[in-house]
Amino acid sequence: MLIPVSWRNIWRNKVRSLVIITAIALGITAGVFSTAFMKGMMDKRIDTAIQTEISHIQIHDSLFRKTSEMKYIIPDVSSLTDSIRAIPHVVGVSPRIVIQSMVSSAETGAGVKISGIYPDEEKQVTNIFEKITNGKYFEGIKRNPVVIGEKLAKKLNVHVRSKVVITLQDMDRNLTAGAFRVAGIYKTANSAFDESNIYVRFDDLAALIDLPKDACHEIAIRLDNNESTLAVQHKIKTIVPSLEVLNWKEISPEMSYITEVMDMYMYIFIIIILLALLFGIINTMLMVVLERTKEIGMLMAIGMSKLKIFSMVILETVMLSLTGGISGVILGTLISKYFETHVIDMSMWSEGYAQLGYDSMINTSLDTNMLITVTIMVVITGIIAAIYPAWKALRNDPADALRME
Repeated sequence: MLIPVSWRNIWRNKVRSLVIITAIALGITAGVFSTAFMKGMMDKRIDTAIQTEISHIQIHDSLFRKTSEMKYIIPDVSSLTDSIRAIPHVVGVSPRIVIQSMVSSAETGAGVKISGIYPDEEKQVTNIFEKITNGKYFEGIKRNPVVIGEKLAKKLNVHVRSKVVITLQDMDRNLTAGAFRVAGIYKTANSAFDESNIYVRFDDLAALIDLPKDACHEIAIRLDNNESTLAVQHKIKTIVPSLEVLNWKEISPEMSYITEVMDMYMYIFIIIILLALLFGIINTMLMVVLERTKEIGMLMAIGMSKLKIFSMVILETVMLSLTGGISGVILGTLISKYFETHVIDMSMWSEGYAQLGYDSMINTSLDTNMLITVTIMVVITGIIAAIYPAWKALRNDPADALRME
């Protein structure tokens, strides 16, 4: 009986109830959309990091990443890559030579990470070939082609077919250099990556540093889905127990950390919105209780227990909160679903986003668990908001309340 009575009481003052329901709905809508937007931005950053910068899994000698010394190589690469390709969910395997060194033009120089790759195999692991904005991906230059980032090209003041010189140490620690010509210039969503990474052909770099045959420094592995990463990583470890096998979270722990921080931020943001709404709900319900002092006194006088009166006020507040909260969740979900398939263009801030490694074209990403949590939090907010008004109602003396005009 209390439920229908509480529901009718909400609509005794339609304007006031609609105002507070609208406020709750708009607040929750903003919260749901904001969290979906931030999650979509983070998912895009992680996807970009995997597809363009890291790949799902990498293999190195256990000392290579700690020292960056070229002597720590992976032997018998051909047989190892064949074994890895046979593992389910593996869609690409690419051996690399990785050297931290210098590249210079006629005007200036810069420290970069030089990756010696097999262009066709690298296409299966990263999407750099899709990011070419000028020139072609290792085409048009017969001898010693190099692919560099747009930001680095501007820094060196070079263009397609310009000559650059790579200076580095060979396997015997002797200083050597090689002249390369720019075949293509790429641009990703991460300007810091573009400025610090260049790509040359594996055989050209291997000849320059005198790398032993059938060896490399790094093997990058791409999977058909991110969920299989840990399982595939475990299988690879059983094949090469002496080598270091790392997934993308271990290679780039800041990605995992940012994801955790962003999840925490989303819930903090929702809590702030609900706290703001909490005071509005308390104020509304307190007004309701004060307006109905005589009515509540009459109910108490005819024998209605304090527990039922307390429950009635609680139910009214929870229903009011749920009506606005669920409306907000539905509206926020619909808006977020729309922008899952329609890109939000933030290109006016693309330069700033690129410096942080984020794409300026963003799609939202809804988290079902977050929606459930928000709904539960709305109910809890309604209960908390009802406690003081309900307690205020119980303090009324029936005799005094009945004498009120």
